[in-house]
Amino acid sequence: MKFGDNIQSADWKKEKHAPVIEAPETVKAGEAFMVKASVGKEIAHPNTTAHHIRWIELYFKPDDDKFLYQVGHFDFAAHGASVKGADEGPVYTHPVAKCSMTIKGPGTLIATSYCNIHGVWESSQEIKVE
Repeated sequence: MKFGDNIQSADWKKEKHAPVIEAPETVKAGEAFMVKASVGKEIAHPNTTAHHIRWIELYFKPDDDKFLYQVGHFDFAAHGASVKGADEGPVYTHPVAKCSMTIKGPGTLIATSYCNIHGVWESSQEIKVE
């Protein structure tokens, strides 16, 4: 079995676990642009001690390269846990991450997210360079 065999994908508009990538469709080479990766944009994902998104990772795969490059790893560690019990804690993090990046040429952004109950999910978005 391979790791990739366990990655699930779906349309984020219909599946609450699939990560959403929000980035420009076209950017200028070497010019910084913002990328937002999140889970639960259309359909809210639970954010409880028992059921939550633990992390989101963002990668870039240049069209002219064999490999992925990790852009960022974002952990979400507060899900209402406390000494009082599950979902009694004072803080909850939400699975939303933003970063600024530059690219030299076209490629594909790939986001993965991990749900502690439903595993790893992925989405992608192509980016053109003018």
